[in-house]
Amino acid sequence: MSDSILSDQLWQRIEPLLPKPKKRRNVQHSGRKPSDPRKVMTGIVFALKTGVPWKNLPATSDFPSGHTCRRRLLEWHARGVWRRLWQNILSELQARGRLSWGRAVVDSSSVRAGHGGEKTGKSPVDRAKLGSKHHLLVEGHGIPLSASLTGANRHDITQLLHLVERIPPVRGKRGRPRQKPDKVQGDRAYDSEPHRRVLRKRGSSRS
Repeated sequence: MSDSILSDQLWQRIEPLLPKPKKRRNVQHSGRKPSDPRKVMTGIVFALKTGVPWKNLPATSDFPSGHTCRRRLLEWHARGVWRRLWQNILSELQARGRLSWGRAVVDSSSVRAGHGGEKTGKSPVDRAKLGSKHHLLVEGHGIPLSASLTGANRHDITQLLHLVERIPPVRGKRGRPRQKPDKVQGDRAYDSEPHRRVLRKRGSSRS
């Protein structure tokens, strides 16, 4: 089952980006052996694909416990693993001519956050229940170029310029890296003439 969750091809992309394991000074008294990184990654991918809560992720021969997988997920996030993987994939797609920079699309979606947290707020569309809002900017084919997370009470327009600014320089072709779409498209929640003027000055009009 593990090969169907995390293919050899995907693992070959991820493994070089992971932090190198620390050398164990005293093998006899060094505690439990760290979980195999590939098995941890398999558990992470399984949880993200199925949506199973971390506490319900069973420890099997394919991956360790949900606690271990979640802890390593956060650790690798702090070390920039996911961002480097994403930027590498963007560069590869750019080299193949698979990114459409003519038009980018921005939108958001809200999810409940019953346990609270720093980036939560009362949702105006869910009876003021605590929630978070995911903001996403994608290129013409729907491939993410930038993202942000806010409380559910933040208006969409507040993240428009932030999302455009967060697009990383995408390499893959000769010349300067590409970082700006020609146009940015959004629904009425992003309708703002001041924001249009700023985008025009930065080389990306809004439609």
